[in-house]
Amino acid sequence: DTAPVIVSAEAVLREWLTEHAPNLGAVPVEHLWAIRERILSSEPGLKHRISALRRRVLFHALEEAGYDQDQASDLADQSFEVFLHARHQLEIFPEVQPTLQALANHYTLGVVTNGNADVRRLGLADYFKFALCAEDIGIAKPDARLFHEALQRGGATAETAVHIGDHPGDDIAGAQVAVKAHADVADQEAPLVGDAQPLRFTHQQAIGGQRVQRLAHRAQEQLVVERLL
Repeated sequence: DTAPVIVSAEAVLREWLTEHAPNLGAVPVEHLWAIRERILSSEPGLKHRISALRRRVLFHALEEAGYDQDQASDLADQSFEVFLHARHQLEIFPEVQPTLQALANHYTLGVVTNGNADVRRLGLADYFKFALCAEDIGIAKPDARLFHEALQRGGATAETAVHIGDHPGDDIAGAQVAVKAHADVADQEAPLVGDAQPLRFTHQQAIGGQRVQRLAHRAQEQLVVERLL
């Protein structure tokens, strides 16, 4: 669950703004959300570029608080870096690195995220062959193109890949639509997503159902991927 980390990072950001941008100060979150919605209505392409969007929100908020464009731009960049640094202050559980190492010894690992967490900032990049961020390529889960790109970068096919995620729409339904395969995480039904029919998670028999089941359950129990993103 990344919510506590985001909440903490938001608090650090507000403290920094209070000290370094007193004209804006501890701006109400509702005000920033209003600016965000206004920006997205005119620039919908920023929806999946959350870092650029946050910078833009901060810039407009600072400008509206009375800072000129140069000041607002500089303060927006600085405050975003403060937020991003705080956003990466995660507790890496002791079992994470040994588990990633064990998996990386036998499988090609990759990260697919709609967020702006960076495995390089977390010191975990060596375990992953690639990291796909919606921010960088302008598309986000559940867009099938993101999953196709992950398969290509991992040198895998749908029959030899396992996607582990916890969101029924972005992760499970998205992967199923993209590769016409079921996510191997548990023998249970996913909640309905839009008009989608109930999806039953099954084993990827092509690479050994029992082996993949153990791999998926182990990764799920350790929350290796989802606790990083």
